[in-house]
Amino acid sequence: MAAKTEMPYIHRDISWLSFNYRVLQEAKDPSVPLLERLKFLAIYSNNLDEFFRVRVANHRNLLRVGRKTRQQFEYEPKTILKQILKIVNAQQEEFSEIFEKQIVPELNRNNIYLKRRLQLNKVQRTFVENYFRENMLPFVQPVLLVKHKIRPFLNNAALYMVVYLEDKEDASRHYAIVKIPSDHLPRFVILPSASAKRHELIMLDDIVRHNLSQMFPGYHILDAYSIKLTRDAELYIDDEYSGDLIQKIKNSLNKRQVGPPSRFVYDREMPKELLDFLVETFDLKKEDLLVEGRYHNNFDFFKFPDFGMQHLKLQPLPPLSYHELDDEQDFFQALREKDHLIYPPYHHYDPVVRMFAEAAKDPAVTHIKITQYRVARKSQIMNALMDAVKAGKQVFVFIEVKARFDEEANLRWGEKLEAAGVKVAYSLPGVKVHAKMALIRREDEDGPRLYGYFSTGNFHEETAKIYCDFGLFTSDHRLTAEAGRLFTFLETGIKPLQPFKHMMVGQFNLRSTLESLIDREIKNHKAGKPAGITLKLNSIQDKDIIAKLYQASREGVRIRMIVRGVCSLVPGKKGWSENIEAISIVDRYLEHARVFIFENDGQPKYYLASADWMTRNLSFRVETVFPVYDPDAQRMIHDIIEMQWNDNIKARILDEVQSNRYRRQDTEIAVQSQVETYFYLKRREEMMVRAREEAEEASDEAQLSAGSSKG
Repeated sequence: MAAKTEMPYIHRDISWLSFNYRVLQEAKDPSVPLLERLKFLAIYSNNLDEFFRVRVANHRNLLRVGRKTRQQFEYEPKTILKQILKIVNAQQEEFSEIFEKQIVPELNRNNIYLKRRLQLNKVQRTFVENYFRENMLPFVQPVLLVKHKIRPFLNNAALYMVVYLEDKEDASRHYAIVKIPSDHLPRFVILPSASAKRHELIMLDDIVRHNLSQMFPGYHILDAYSIKLTRDAELYIDDEYSGDLIQKIKNSLNKRQVGPPSRFVYDREMPKELLDFLVETFDLKKEDLLVEGRYHNNFDFFKFPDFGMQHLKLQPLPPLSYHELDDEQDFFQALREKDHLIYPPYHHYDPVVRMFAEAAKDPAVTHIKITQYRVARKSQIMNALMDAVKAGKQVFVFIEVKARFDEEANLRWGEKLEAAGVKVAYSLPGVKVHAKMALIRREDEDGPRLYGYFSTGNFHEETAKIYCDFGLFTSDHRLTAEAGRLFTFLETGIKPLQPFKHMMVGQFNLRSTLESLIDREIKNHKAGKPAGITLKLNSIQDKDIIAKLYQASREGVRIRMIVRGVCSLVPGKKGWSENIEAISIVDRYLEHARVFIFENDGQPKYYLASADWMTRNLSFRVETVFPVYDPDAQRMIHDIIEMQWNDNIKARILDEVQSNRYRRQDTEIAVQSQVETYFYLKRREEMMVRAREEAEEASDEAQLSAGSSKG
């Protein structure tokens, strides 16, 4: 009997590291403006920090529980951890190379000089010493380390300097630790310069280095090396199904900052005897260790001063007005007439904010319902909901408290909303509510009507400036009625009796409907009818859905995929996926929209979604996938997806070896899809304005003609 061939599959975390490398590619791309390259170094570092706090910490926990428990998993955590550390070590070396050999010299060519302490002139040394005494001294917390006796607690993600000392009296050698107070002060400090055209600055780390002798007056400073410890960010809620879930989350949040180590990073110049000392002192394990360069917490490059040098940044693309709503006096009348699709950040997010502001003050509005996953710290939308309660409306907000790293913010908003009189429901046990939708009930002249907003992204005014997401405004009863049933479930916990026919909803029909849609494309292709699938996702990892796509490919269905992050599916694999192509786009904006297009015998079905094709989304979350019925909105989705598919500047090819090769097509026309999308939507808005003006002129002429004929 022939052995069964294992399905091609890339582990999600190995694929994620490949995605993060695409971010690093932007940092080393000389065509990207210099200060934007620094920003991509920051994004890469921030991503990696979260990855270690969540994913790597999870593998280490699996490793700790022992062999019997691990047998249920389809991979060996130790093997994955080894692969992760090997990949990250190589990437960190490249990170240092990019920064030291490419970006620093380029900064210098633009008269920006990031100086180290030995490069300071006399005036700058005096400035640095005064800055240290006046601003830093209360925060540095110098402590001598004594093996088995003195072991200070290392705060999560805080920066420290380990100092090698020699006693001036007896020449004995010691180690000490000093905090770099980047949590209190700017990481980059601008230095006095002899020329207004010459911009000089120093990192807080090097100010600490320069002033070590002030902290240890009885010692010679022999050397100093930077370190950082990140801690496990999992909340570890024992049983979500019993007791007070919200209180359990609050209790777990208090423990997050003191969780077990997930990564200990250190300067690659650190001698082995010092590293061994630190491993013993802080009770670290070999798999906790990760070598980096001289500096850590490189996400602080987000705050690198720009010195007003706008030519070193991307040319801004000012958000466009969506005229069909912005120019409309009666917002809800516009929604009664047709559906409206916006695409922030290319479009302003203003229509979303306006919808809630209008609903809050409109006397005909009786109810507002909304899901909250992540929300801005200062949210006009949340403020409008509280205003709506004051105006006598019934407002319901479902808050998902388990949105990682937003738990505290969501709890604070929940308390504030409840205090204002909003009815608030919190997380469901065992699942996350990841749907992004809102519903407004209004007493129109012809009776009560529901108005809905469905999105691929959160109700977050700040991330809407950098995340690409589709948002659909509609009064289509097919969608709003089903959204109403879903809100009833979230509010009461009672599952709807009627099935969802138009929407796909996680926990109800999401997985089964997706599989049926793929099966229909297979059937159509076999019958000689038009068939094909185009997918835009953040991530795809679920083995069952990947197997279904492989089946469709083997049957001859052409599948195109645009995947920003994790892609566990292997495109172009002989015998499995010859008919599947996949690309990934990393550019100025974060690609966050989920789009599913099924050819459907020449009558394509268009869906937008909150859900990726991860097991967590398909099986353990309440998600919404909503059809787009409006032909104009369908055309817009089609055009934007085609621009992305034809990108030959920022698209990388996804393949088995994860080479991240840039896709270069045989054409003289450069297509950078994010720039092309902006100008496509700009032309579209201009055409709509012209069409409206022409219609108004024609109406005026008709009225004049009618008036003159009567005369």
